[in-house]
Amino acid sequence: MSTLEECKQIWRKADTVCFDVDSTLLKDEGLDELAEFCGVGAQVREWTNKAMGGSMRFRTALESRLQIIKPTHQQLTQFIMQHPIHFSEGVKDLVALLQSHGTKIYLVSGGFRTLIEPAAQLLNIPRENIFANRLKFFYNGEYAGFDTDQPTSDSGGKQLVAKQLKEHSSNLVFIGDGMTDMEACPPADCFIGYGGNVVREAVLKKAAWFVTDFKELISELQETS
Repeated sequence: MSTLEECKQIWRKADTVCFDVDSTLLKDEGLDELAEFCGVGAQVREWTNKAMGGSMRFRTALESRLQIIKPTHQQLTQFIMQHPIHFSEGVKDLVALLQSHGTKIYLVSGGFRTLIEPAAQLLNIPRENIFANRLKFFYNGEYAGFDTDQPTSDSGGKQLVAKQLKEHSSNLVFIGDGMTDMEACPPADCFIGYGGNVVREAVLKKAAWFVTDFKELISELQETS
């Protein structure tokens, strides 16, 4: 793991930046919000905390949460139409600044593409720059599971994505709130822990650079512009 100063040096010259989505790019946890919409919010939040805290295999927590929710295709569509997008404070300015520098932006999430794509579109992030999971439905629209071939559907998946992106990157930075995000470094050159929405104690203790406001990252870039 890099030191704080090493992280800052890598950040200043990053050519690729990966953002976690739930509780990082966005204020809320998408699956928790979907669970609330489907009337099973309390049960699912408990599993989310276990997954993000690193106390259990991510796929186990994902399967357990989805078995509680069992969202239909109709419920998912209604949720997307009715649920506003809540970006984390300052993240739109940070993404725009990075894009103005020619930095490639990727969204790497254990959440689901269907919930993430509207946010990516608002930030001018191409769909092909999203690494996330896919829900599956039967012909009648009932929940049929999720695509386990997607790397982010299990623990260590974000590390696999980072390894793939690192092949075309000199300075790869990963930003996120959970242990599954920290797992991406290495092969990412630097991990920045984010606690602007929720502070995961394990991440706070282990991350060389931990921020609660994206303005800190913006300021670091502006000082070198």
